[in-house]
Amino acid sequence: MTKEPAPPAPEERIAKVLARRGVASRRAAEALIAQGRVAVEGTPVTSPATKIDPDAAITVDGVAVADAEAPRLWRYHKPSGLVTTHRDPQGRPTVFERLPEELPRVVSVGRLDLTSEGLLLLTNDGGLARTLELPATGWTRRYRARVYGRIEEAALARLAEGVEVEGVRYGPVEAKLERETASHAWLAIGLKEGKNREVRRLMEHLGLKVTRLIRTAYGPFQLGGLPPGEVEEVKARVLRDQLGGRLAPRKAKRQ
Repeated sequence: MTKEPAPPAPEERIAKVLARRGVASRRAAEALIAQGRVAVEGTPVTSPATKIDPDAAITVDGVAVADAEAPRLWRYHKPSGLVTTHRDPQGRPTVFERLPEELPRVVSVGRLDLTSEGLLLLTNDGGLARTLELPATGWTRRYRARVYGRIEEAALARLAEGVEVEGVRYGPVEAKLERETASHAWLAIGLKEGKNREVRRLMEHLGLKVTRLIRTAYGPFQLGGLPPGEVEEVKARVLRDQLGGRLAPRKAKRQ
């Protein structure tokens, strides 16, 4: 009996393909396309809406883009003083400049601002990064914050109901007092949205100044004892156990 040929893979938006191949986040990939830096099978593409064969030959700035690999994930202990971007217009040191040379091209799952520290997840799959960033994923980001100011535990508790600050609505946030000294206090904070500078803005809303912010967990992944500046890959088995159906199946290469 003659075996039927496999049906062709459905076409996908080019930005999504670039993200899956680890070139950049989907948004950054759209910018590359709009700038005319991307070509498919030798033909320049300028619209992020263009759909292509996911196995097509792609170049960025004339350099071939490698085929997508199986999704991988790393834990990175980001030190303070690094920007979470591939290039910084102000010339500040970036996370990606400090990563080990043997790492493949990776993108971050969300960001930590310049002075924030702690757990930053890195992946070679931009599509996976976008999925894990979405509040719909339901993962809690946990932080320890050193703050100065008068602590009102009732005010911290009210954050669990959500709050609006300067026209921005923030969802429920867990905030508990860990310990307090004569000069400062440490708070344990958990949130699911991860809006820009969310912890700092919410604390300012309560009259508190954050002087140190450490992310200790992102969903099921923990910072643990990982030293500052160090990177450790999450084992494939753990990745499958924790991400399950969020991992996109790898397509077999067509002959």
